Amino acid sequence: MSTVIKVENISKQYRLGDVGTGSLAHDLNRSWHKIRGKEDPYLKIGEANDRTVKGSSDYVWALKDINFEVQQGEVLGIIGRNGAGKSTLLKILSRTTMPTTGNIKIKGRIASLLEVGTGFHPELSGRDNIFLNGAILGMTKREIKSKFDEIVDFAGVERYIDTPVKRYSSGMYVRLAFGVAAHLEPEILIVDEVLAVGDLEFQKKALGKMKDVSERGGRTVLFVSHNMQSISALCNKGLLMDNGRIISSGNLDEVIKDYLGGNNSQTIDLKNIAYVEKDLEVTSILVNKNSSYSTELFGINSLEVYVSGRAKGHFKCDIEIKFKDINMNNIAFFSKFVLDGLLDTLDGDFELSRTIQLPEGLNNCVLKADVCLSLPGKKVYCILENAFEIDFKSKLTIEGKGYEASSAGILMLKNI
Repeated sequence: MSTVIKVENISKQYRLGDVGTGSLAHDLNRSWHKIRGKEDPYLKIGEANDRTVKGSSDYVWALKDINFEVQQGEVLGIIGRNGAGKSTLLKILSRTTMPTTGNIKIKGRIASLLEVGTGFHPELSGRDNIFLNGAILGMTKREIKSKFDEIVDFAGVERYIDTPVKRYSSGMYVRLAFGVAAHLEPEILIVDEVLAVGDLEFQKKALGKMKDVSERGGRTVLFVSHNMQSISALCNKGLLMDNGRIISSGNLDEVIKDYLGGNNSQTIDLKNIAYVEKDLEVTSILVNKNSSYSTELFGINSLEVYVSGRAKGHFKCDIEIKFKDINMNNIAFFSKFVLDGLLDTLDGDFELSRTIQLPEGLNNCVLKADVCLSLPGKKVYCILENAFEIDFKSKLTIEGKGYEASSAGILMLKNI
């Protein structure tokens, strides 16, 4: 397969608080350095684009030193939290904004759907906008006409096709815009998070179309979404971004795992301990090696729980974990002692770990967990209520009339 997108050392700098690149003094300073053949002095300053903290500089790097390649026919899923730089990267690839430094090599026509209304003229009708977008992509009028009925049928807006698009709802806007972008046969299709505006039926249709464009048409797709089910179902490669940098890329499952591992900034709060023995101190609880309160499990059927602390004296102990649904109904219970009769001995600094095997048939569900250190049946040493939650994401997406599989219950029952 040939390389259709090659990104080399791309960076994008913005100045906060002002429209444009800055003051007149800054512009003159830039020009003076350029005349003398020197580097832009403002590229030497700037901070990472972390929106959660107040910085000391007015300059931020929305993107910094981005390098990757995309092969023909690949479907690249770009993920990361809000403000990570995903949309800025797609705007640069779509050539709606220029990078501050670096080079991009693109082979083929690009159709992009970056936000509601992108590329559409609000005063023109849906029909006129279809022809306008086709012309921008370099297609002839005959080529556009041959695709016109298919686009309108896909978007489901036939009744409004001769109405100015400023009268459209945001959902109708996205339907028509995606239909145009997907059916006018670009070599590269770029789709940002706008599909979330559409209803469930349209999202499924759009994902199916992108999959068809890639597999049958051999075209390249770049897809940004916070929905890991959609990313997993559609993409074959992943790219994780944070604070304007690439954190990991390549194998999709590994990239999703990296994202979910650090996806939640709310940490397990030990202040919620309802009771603790005076000679026992719990210093940390980790779930799957991280301290996030909420842990998403995507296609993973095991859970690792680590409890660390200090004990003054000897304690015979087990970790007991009770799982509840969002309505606080008891769902499941775990105790190693109940299973094999063995206890741990706490003395000084300790770390206890348990690997919990989850049912293979778990469907989409959120379970909250109480953690208890105890001598089972005799004495409780420590109780931490609602210590953490697990958000289990199954791959089931079958929905429609009758019972919808993704919301039909916690357990998917098997036929025997």
